[in-house]
Amino acid sequence: MADLTEPMGSPRAEVVIHPTAVVAPTAELGAGVVVGPFCTVGPNAIVGDGAELISHVVVDGHTTIGADVKLFPFCTVGMAPQDLKYKGEPTRCEIGPRTHIREHCSIHRGTATGKGLTTIGSDCLLMAVAHVAHDCTLGNGVIIANNAVMGGHVSIGDNAVIGGAAAIHQFVRIGRAAMIGGVSGVEADVIPFGSVIGNRARLASLNVIGLKRRGFNREQIQRLHIAFRLLFRGDSVFADRLRDVRAQFGEDPLVAEILAFIDAPSHRGMIRAD
Repeated sequence: MADLTEPMGSPRAEVVIHPTAVVAPTAELGAGVVVGPFCTVGPNAIVGDGAELISHVVVDGHTTIGADVKLFPFCTVGMAPQDLKYKGEPTRCEIGPRTHIREHCSIHRGTATGKGLTTIGSDCLLMAVAHVAHDCTLGNGVIIANNAVMGGHVSIGDNAVIGGAAAIHQFVRIGRAAMIGGVSGVEADVIPFGSVIGNRARLASLNVIGLKRRGFNREQIQRLHIAFRLLFRGDSVFADRLRDVRAQFGEDPLVAEILAFIDAPSHRGMIRAD
């Protein structure tokens, strides 16, 4: 048994496995990994340096856990998808470095009929009882609050925040730094930097607090505000407003990101303001 006082992350740090844990002989554990009581690590799992499985954690399937990830009690990562078409294909799940996955979260691997991969980026926080379904893609710095759930094939951009008990329909896209209000039912795409709330969710405003936290300055936010009002608050046909915003603000990087998001293919359409 390794010395628990040895600093984690050191190239010489030993793996610590609690006697009650079950780790498959073919699982790959990096330097300094801690596998706590009653955890189960499957034969195709890869656990990166310095990761910690606190207790009662299950890592299954072809799953890669990044460096310094922390998995809290009773979370399950890489389990088979809740899809009746799934027949045991060797699909994958990947968790990026330094992500924290709290109690009772469930993250399912991809499907053969989808892209075969569920991905969560680096520096994310999934609070207790969140669910990430098969073939979802979460960017870096994403925060998922308690009890939020998503269907399969959902895509969430970097630094987005999903409020507690929100429900996201399958195939929905959520743009970078968007904010989803608590207990919102999201059935269509949310633009980058947008803020939606309600059941069914409506586009209420820009996520100004998130923009400030991301370091955007006052001038950038003001230009984005003007473009947002022209695009979503006008009385004319949306296609005409889209053309006008593209002509006036198409060179602005933040506005261009929203326009590119709108132009991209979508399964679900886009949430608009009332």
